[in-house]
Amino acid sequence: MTLPALDLLMLPLREPERLGSLTPGQWDLLVRQGRRADLLARMAERIDAAGRWADVPPEVARHLRSMQLLARRQHEELRHETQQLLRVFGQAGLPLVLLKGAAYVLQDLRVGEGRMVSDIDILVPRERLAEVESALMLSGWVSTNTNAYDQRYYRTWMHELPPMRHLRRGTVLDVHHALVPLSGRLRADPSAMLGDIRPIPGQPGVHALAPVDMVLHSAAHLYAEGELELGCRGLLDIELLVGEFGQDPAFWPALTARATALHWERPLAQALVYLDELLRTPLPPEARDWAARAHRRWAPGWRGRLLDAMYRRALRPDHHSLSDRWTALARAGLYVRGHWLRMPPWLLAGHLARKSLMALRAPRGATEN
Repeated sequence: MTLPALDLLMLPLREPERLGSLTPGQWDLLVRQGRRADLLARMAERIDAAGRWADVPPEVARHLRSMQLLARRQHEELRHETQQLLRVFGQAGLPLVLLKGAAYVLQDLRVGEGRMVSDIDILVPRERLAEVESALMLSGWVSTNTNAYDQRYYRTWMHELPPMRHLRRGTVLDVHHALVPLSGRLRADPSAMLGDIRPIPGQPGVHALAPVDMVLHSAAHLYAEGELELGCRGLLDIELLVGEFGQDPAFWPALTARATALHWERPLAQALVYLDELLRTPLPPEARDWAARAHRRWAPGWRGRLLDAMYRRALRPDHHSLSDRWTALARAGLYVRGHWLRMPPWLLAGHLARKSLMALRAPRGATEN
């Protein structure tokens, strides 16, 4: 069975001038797919920029504009919360380094347009982690997870603290001290990226990763993530990042060189291959060739073909119109693979056994992180 193309979902993002040709049934399907991919607000921004609202049925326009307003409100809250965090980091004598969606929005990058930002991700030096956590707690941030095992697990093996929530404002903060789990097979010294952070124009004291590191971080997240319900959005993030940064001719050689220096060739190659295959992203020939060679080297033979078949399914929005009979199995397989990449076998076995026991003992209706 051949998987359906993503043409309908990509239409408002790439060719909004063609929206007038859609039938009511296609509009209905587009909204359903876009909702599952968390892309409705991004679609609205593209339609806005192209001035094509006249081509959108009123009932669809109301839905898209509602999501657009929600994303813009999140962006306003993000800017306000960034100022609150600046006070904490200024007192600690540390730069505030934003990651992922927060960094995209504050830099006014195209990838930030319509990007939902439900929490704020920041990066701090590991040796300053206890100091930063104490300062945040004094400013009203508290951990959302009080389970002793989970706290020890996060602090010993993961790349971030358990999520923190502000007592009064309710915003959620993810404090990273590394970019990938400490127990994972993909390693990287965060000091290299922290040493090359860039100030965000118009935001004194606020920084982001260098452009090549932003792309590599997003690619690494996609590579090691087992829950890929928003994998299509993550892939689109990378497409928009390389599309904007790639206007500088020096970007692509710097990106592949950085991947080699960090030993992150595999996640970058995988991301570029799937951009080419799934989204038909226009990539420079040398970048496409580099990715194809690296991907074949790291995922050879039947294992590579199997992995590609799984990702081709799991990176699509989780909607029946974009699935086939193997999609559920592919998602389950990549979920297991994600845990395998995050932990060595002995740690994974112990962690799953402990979490299963905790789930059996938990009261009915209780949830765990």
